[in-house]
Amino acid sequence: MGSMFRSEEMALCQLFLQSEAAYACVSELGELGLAQFRDLNPDVNIFQRKFVNEVRRCDEMERKLRYLEKEIKKDGIPMMDSGENVEAPQPREMIDLEATFERLENELREVNQNAEALKRNFLELTELKHILRRTQVFFDERVTSEIGDSIAANLIEDEVVVTRLGLKSLTAVEGLGFVAGVILRERIPAFERLLWRACRGNVFLRQAEIDNTLEDPATSDQVYKSVFIIFFQGDQLKTRVKKICEGFRATLYPCPETPNDRREMAVGVMTRIEDLNTVLSQTQDHRHRVLVAAAKNIKIWFTKVRKIKAIYHTLNLFNLDVTQKCLIAECWVPVQDLEAIHLSLRRGTVRQSYFAYLETPRWLRTIWLKVNHRYLLFNFPNILS
Repeated sequence: MGSMFRSEEMALCQLFLQSEAAYACVSELGELGLAQFRDLNPDVNIFQRKFVNEVRRCDEMERKLRYLEKEIKKDGIPMMDSGENVEAPQPREMIDLEATFERLENELREVNQNAEALKRNFLELTELKHILRRTQVFFDERVTSEIGDSIAANLIEDEVVVTRLGLKSLTAVEGLGFVAGVILRERIPAFERLLWRACRGNVFLRQAEIDNTLEDPATSDQVYKSVFIIFFQGDQLKTRVKKICEGFRATLYPCPETPNDRREMAVGVMTRIEDLNTVLSQTQDHRHRVLVAAAKNIKIWFTKVRKIKAIYHTLNLFNLDVTQKCLIAECWVPVQDLEAIHLSLRRGTVRQSYFAYLETPRWLRTIWLKVNHRYLLFNFPNILS
């Protein structure tokens, strides 16, 4: 090996490989890690090289593996790493790997879509449950005479109704409608101001905070929301209120006017929530089993795909001869490791039952030739150098 101030003596070698044996030989040289290849196609666009389709297939497999890895990390599942050096798979094994990754990705995406739809339904039912509870409290409350005087002057001109508003529920006023919904808690102040200004004070808003956090099915974040109910009179105000609610991304829910209807709806909502909890639990268990099975092999899969991609990337540096049956490469190798490189080439050619030879710009050329199923080693002077 070279000293601190002097590098190892290197030799520029030329490598000739049969197209069928090139993959195995480059794989062996890659495991050895002693050759640095030169690009013999500097003027060829990267998208026009011979093995660009194989590189794209490897990129697609890496994308699928990254998606699996992200989902595994999201669930906090440990990924097994044995630390063993996995050999590069054969080209025909790419089809099996692609089919495995495609199946896992499709299955996981389908599970995630089903889980998101179930969570969205669960969120809607949970919000409706809180609305039914809070609105019942709103309707049961009796407003004071001061509140009655302040809102009745704008909503109703009937003096008799105004004097009795403090003794009756708001829904008892003839022609007075309402909408109920849920909105993010941080949007409440701006929501109140816009309602007051757009409706010129002709609406009455009641809101109450939901104590527990709710999970957003799209982002899985925990958010705080509030229940609100808005009283108004007339279709024009109703349209204006709904547009404001839509602008603030508030979710409106149907709310019956009578207590009996609200009670019956609440019982039905609780039953559906219990059923959804059961289905969600089963969906999460299935997702967990899929991710646990993938976590056992994902490190090995990453290593295999990256080795395949590195091999085809290296093969794109090679040049084709005029017959299109032989690949020509140039590489820098340490002189004292030439024998190890020869052995790597021999292992690669044995795997594919083809020949390859390495030409150095020195006095010796080494040829591996298959004769009668035996590999013979020939050494003779290189008259071309």
